[in-house]
Amino acid sequence: MEMFGWVALGVLALIAVIVVAIYNNLVGLRQNVRQGTADIDAQLRQRHDLIPNLVETVKGYAGHESDTLEAVIQARNVAVKGNPDSGSEQGLRVALDNLLALGEAYPDLKASANFQELQRELADIEDKLAAARRALNAAVSRFNTARESFPAVLFAGALGFQEADFNKLDDSERGTVDQVPGVAF
Repeated sequence: MEMFGWVALGVLALIAVIVVAIYNNLVGLRQNVRQGTADIDAQLRQRHDLIPNLVETVKGYAGHESDTLEAVIQARNVAVKGNPDSGSEQGLRVALDNLLALGEAYPDLKASANFQELQRELADIEDKLAAARRALNAAVSRFNTARESFPAVLFAGALGFQEADFNKLDDSERGTVDQVPGVAF
């Protein structure tokens, strides 16, 4: 009988070690998901911070385009207050596209070194944002895979680990990504 007690205690200790290892692994993976979300938020903040400079530059060349400028300012203010995955970012993206299109209508603006630098910075931020989204999705995939793998699947829900959501394209991005680019020579 004493041998059975030691075996039972050994099995319980082994289960406890396994649960602790699973928990620690899932905590680390969940932190990677949170870091990915924070990286996206940081890139969005950089984009939001760049917009006032872009608006001021355009004002100098196309100040009478007040509707476009006001739309960008309003969309930025809404996006700063809103959830990064909300429609506010979509509205900001559309307003920014309209603002950048003014460069085509105003050759002096398009030739402005300041406008060109701001466009480059915005393009760089968009590239970093896309990279941050890919990194987040990779972290989410690793977390969800670990969470759903055996034996973690037996304990993950009870330990409070819920499935993480992938970062998806919003409606403003979906239309441009789904289309084949036109090339003309």
